[in-house]
Amino acid sequence: MNRIADFTDQIFVNAKAWLLGFVPIEWQELASISLSILPITLVFPLLFAITTVLERKALGRIQNRLGPNRVGPFGLLQPIADGLKSLTKEDVVPIAADRFLHFLAPILLVVPVLLAFSVIPYGRNMLPLDLEMGLLFFFALGASSELAVFLAGWSSRNKYALLGAMRAIAQMISYEIPLILSVAPVVMLTGTLSTRAIVEAQAGYSGWIPNWHVLTPWGLVAFVLFLIAATAESNRSPFDLPEGESEIIAGYYIEYSGFKFALFFLGEYLGLFAVSGLAITLFLGGWHAPLPFLSFVPSYLWFFLKLFVLIAFFIWVRGTLPRLRMDQLMNLAWKFMLPMALLNILAASLWHFIGSQFWRWLLTALLLLLAYVLLGRGLTRAAGRGVRQYKFAT
Repeated sequence: MNRIADFTDQIFVNAKAWLLGFVPIEWQELASISLSILPITLVFPLLFAITTVLERKALGRIQNRLGPNRVGPFGLLQPIADGLKSLTKEDVVPIAADRFLHFLAPILLVVPVLLAFSVIPYGRNMLPLDLEMGLLFFFALGASSELAVFLAGWSSRNKYALLGAMRAIAQMISYEIPLILSVAPVVMLTGTLSTRAIVEAQAGYSGWIPNWHVLTPWGLVAFVLFLIAATAESNRSPFDLPEGESEIIAGYYIEYSGFKFALFFLGEYLGLFAVSGLAITLFLGGWHAPLPFLSFVPSYLWFFLKLFVLIAFFIWVRGTLPRLRMDQLMNLAWKFMLPMALLNILAASLWHFIGSQFWRWLLTALLLLLAYVLLGRGLTRAAGRGVRQYKFAT
């Protein structure tokens, strides 16, 4: 049984090693890189196509409508129709636009995201690029998306596009700070920036309970902060202000059509998959099974199952919550999430230095709960809102 489980778990690793055996030694390094890049460039765009149709079907269900149901059985071939439409639509570029930068912006959005996938462990021995500074590499690539968004807005020579770009950059920078700070406790307690080592630090079980970071007070708070900030970084609802139709039409990519627009669409979803994969790596045990007796399931299946759960969560949030106002979005980032992330670093420090299991749980949980209540009340009071009172006509 163990041999069968090990074989299925390492089937892709062994297949890669088998294929490299046919390559001359001087070309093996290049072939190994190519065999690592190929699955990333195939699997995640395919996952993008699947997610779009599932999201439209789920949102239709939430909003009491059918969703796509014309192309193929149950509308499942809709992504193919959308892709063909994007390829065949005319590429319209404004006369006053900077044509080179207008062309470059969507490429700059997609390529760094694809590179970021290389430092995420997808299973046991399935890490395309094992860097000691893997987290730093991931966030450095993520920071380049602001440049792509600004280039898209500025090169279009359109005031709506420029305003949308500036709003998007303000939002992305504001939420990138709590996003990175939410990761700091994990780096502090594991003592590494390597994604492989962070996953290994969450191996094992305490009885039936996995040693995942999310199952600690500081880890749970960091995970929630990370998810909120990742939603804003990905321009997902309720943080999709850069493309507020009622105010700035389509935002920074209003002057894009055809395949260039599809690249922006692809880049946003790939970014969502990348931050979801990083959340799994940092907080949800990476590719480890949630229970000891389920370890026979291939590790890469656990990773993608967790990824699908997070994608379903993001779809549910989009269909449930209304879009925030710009002042609400900024207040949440600077007045609640930033101080909460800083206090969570303090809580992680207490967790590390307090030896007693009981006292570390009690003190860190009380600190974070008190911070949540006080910061939440301060945010509500600053907005001028009190307890809601209902008045009925007499």
